[in-house]
Amino acid sequence: MVQYSRTMKLMNLSYIRRMVHFTHPRLEDVPLDLALHALADSNRLAIVARLAAAAGLSCSNAAPCDAPVPKSTLSNHLKTLRAAGLIETTQSGREMINVLRRTEFDRRFPGLLDAILANNAV
Repeated sequence: MVQYSRTMKLMNLSYIRRMVHFTHPRLEDVPLDLALHALADSNRLAIVARLAAAAGLSCSNAAPCDAPVPKSTLSNHLKTLRAAGLIETTQSGREMINVLRRTEFDRRFPGLLDAILANNAV
C-alpha cells in the first residue's frame, strides 16, 4: 500500500511538471510598436477578430478559417499576440484557451483595437 501511494504521488508530480505555463506581460510594459506589429499580420488580425467575437477559443478554433495554417505557424502567431498583451492563454485540461484581453488593452491603447477591427476586411 505504501509503494502504491508513493507511485501515485510521483505520477501526479510528473503531470504537474508537464503543465504549460505562459508568460503574459503587464500591458503597461507593452510599447505601441509591439502592439501594432502584432496587429499588422493578416492571420493574427483574423485571430484577434475571432477572439473578439467569442468569450474564449482553443488554439485550433482561433485559427483563421480562410487559409490552412500549420500548427507551428499558429503557435508563433499566438506567441506574438501574447507578447503584445493582446491575448491571455490558459490551460483547461488538454486544451489551451485563448481570451482577448480587450478591457486591459483598451485601457492601455484607447480606441486602437476598435479602429483596427472596424477596418478589418477579414
